[in-house]
Amino acid sequence: MNTKKTFAIFGIFIIIIATIFSLIYLSNLKPEIKISEKAPLADDANATAESVISLINSLNDFSFEFYKHITSSENDNIFFSPYSIFVALSMAYEGAKENTSIEMQNVLNVLQNDSVTLGTFGKVYNLLNQNQRGYTISTANAFWAHEDYEFLQDYLYLLKNYYIAEANELDFAKNVEAAETINNWIEEKTHDKIKDMIDASMLSEMTKLVLTNAIYFKGLWANPFDPDNTFVNDFELLNKNKIKVDMMSQESDFNYTETDDLQILELDYSGNDLSMIIVLPKENDISIAESAINIQNLSNWKNGFYELEINVQIPKFKFEKKYILNDLLRDMGIIDAFLPGTADFSGMDGTRNLFIGTALHQSFVEVNEEGTEAAAATAIIMEATAIPEFKEFIANHPFMFLIQHKETGAILFMGKVINPAN
Repeated sequence: MNTKKTFAIFGIFIIIIATIFSLIYLSNLKPEIKISEKAPLADDANATAESVISLINSLNDFSFEFYKHITSSENDNIFFSPYSIFVALSMAYEGAKENTSIEMQNVLNVLQNDSVTLGTFGKVYNLLNQNQRGYTISTANAFWAHEDYEFLQDYLYLLKNYYIAEANELDFAKNVEAAETINNWIEEKTHDKIKDMIDASMLSEMTKLVLTNAIYFKGLWANPFDPDNTFVNDFELLNKNKIKVDMMSQESDFNYTETDDLQILELDYSGNDLSMIIVLPKENDISIAESAINIQNLSNWKNGFYELEINVQIPKFKFEKKYILNDLLRDMGIIDAFLPGTADFSGMDGTRNLFIGTALHQSFVEVNEEGTEAAAATAIIMEATAIPEFKEFIANHPFMFLIQHKETGAILFMGKVINPAN
């Protein structure tokens, strides 16, 4: 049996990450927010304060690098969940070996099968899921193994113990039923924000594993915008054309700083554990913000925040995005993982039959007077193969934004608004 046929038989390994950071609420937002049931705790015994900082720095470095690559080929609105993609790739990375592992490590910048790193993934999971005040955030992982396929117990242990991945078996030959089962799980974990994530055509008797991750977030602005103050105003596009948008407005105290070229504003969510940071160029040139944003500058901006009464005007916006990540991840340096016969994920099943076939990411964001609603899903399909006292912050031209967990600094969502009417 030739190598190609071997790959064709033994493989589709699918990692699907339905990652939804959902709800900081919108038009249908209700003032009351239920505190979700406590999630099971991951093993975080080996995590340290230093290891959490290191992992978050790796995540945030990945966030900015991913943004740089995706924006180079995308001239429209951008929105994605770096946390979702990072966790998805990390679960695959735990089973990678040899050069496949080296390439993934270079991109993720975390140690593989390392007790401290694994415990730190567990710690971040616990921090996101526990001790919430005034908002709800929940993450969930699961793996769906083909009922007659053998995976290494050490690999499954990592998924269960540190990622709290629920174990399930499916007959992927019954692809319609299998897709429905996984989609139902995703919909439940994301409160119906992500539907029909997996098409039945993605699954077959050659599918051996599906890894899923979902994340849901619901919260309100700490300082909601009064809908009565929303008005229609001009928003200048990059080509200098102007469109009419609904502009939210309020005058209140916010964390603020600026540079020669940028205004940076922090909008807290209720509970003050998460916030949206908006990076607005003073001139209509989004490249100024894109070239400036990195871990060091973000830290400097946050350290330079001070409370100031500001007239804030930002547009309401809502859009969905879907990305094929194969070329982007290759450009970032993950190459062998996509090559049948070259990829080595033998840490998953003891063979070299698995490779990444397709990587997908889908996201949704909506911002209005009461808050934000955001959702994202990632699918990695592996086949066998000196400032005045009063300021105005008027976001009437393209800007960048990110949603960050304040305690850890983890960037959960990141994007830019080119056209809020799209």
